[in-house]
Amino acid sequence: MEAEKWGRRIRAYRKLKGYTQESFSKELGVSVSILGEIERGNRMPGPELVQQIAHFLQVSLEELTPPEE
Repeated sequence: MEAEKWGRRIRAYRKLKGYTQESFSKELGVSVSILGEIERGNRMPGPELVQQIAHFLQVSLEELTPPEE
């Protein structure tokens, strides 16, 4: 459940910034399949990858972090 929330937010911000999965995965240095798994909620991004994602999307960690329910 938690991974799904992260994935939806990462996908939304990626699209908002105009990245394709392919271009964004190259920026992050991960495969397209790993990024796809994260965005679908099948894989939880690690803390270092979350930092990288926030950096490349130019958003704060607070913005990227899913809200608590």
